Amino acid sequence: MTHPVVQQTIKLILAGDVAGAEHALVAIADEEGDDALVAILDEIPPKDLLAMMREFDSSRESVINMVVSPEQFARAVILEQKYRDRTHEALRGMINAVVHANGDMAGEYLEAIGEIDGGYDTFANYFAERFEEVLHFGMTGEFSEQMPESSMENKSITWLAEKVEEIDEALNLGDSISDTQPRITRAEASDGDWMETAWVLRHEHPDIFEQVIILLRDRMQRFAEQAAAAIQNPVAESSEPGEVEESAI
Repeated sequence: MTHPVVQQTIKLILAGDVAGAEHALVAIADEEGDDALVAILDEIPPKDLLAMMREFDSSRESVINMVVSPEQFARAVILEQKYRDRTHEALRGMINAVVHANGDMAGEYLEAIGEIDGGYDTFANYFAERFEEVLHFGMTGEFSEQMPESSMENKSITWLAEKVEEIDEALNLGDSISDTQPRITRAEASDGDWMETAWVLRHEHPDIFEQVIILLRDRMQRFAEQAAAAIQNPVAESSEPGEVEESAI
């Protein structure tokens, strides 16, 4: 039997009262316990669960973020790409708030995302502003000196092409990316953000991490090719304005 708070929550979200929906669920946890809340979250559509979790990050905690199961979280978080957020700030904040608030279970949350359809794209979006450093970590097992966040649009076509070649060379060596262990400890990468996420993925789920590296590589190549084509034929009309920009997302 569906719990009454489920329909109440859906109606509140539909009305734009996300805070009210979250409050109603928190009240269930207070009255009936966390296990009851976890069971209720199973009945809430992933899109509505996402709408609530997007309101919170590491600086604004929610009971929902602390009790949501890996499977529930994965089903919701892959819908984030529908928001077309170019910087994916909300995605990063949401993953950090859930995954790193449950440190001992971080690997389970990341595995659940990687195993669901669209999970690799979600990780690639999460790392979008740190793709250069993540790629370096993938090929060397260590992080380069931290650089300001940047996107593919800020890199030259030549740089992107050279980076694609470097990744291809590493991949052609066999399982070099998945076999090379991180050269730093988790404590050294413990930032509660992208660095720690990359470390856990590579250390606990190297196969998922390698697929994310390959996806980032493919995005770079596609973006470089489209940017080069735009330079060669700047007056060409496109049926999809902004296609080059969207390709980097």
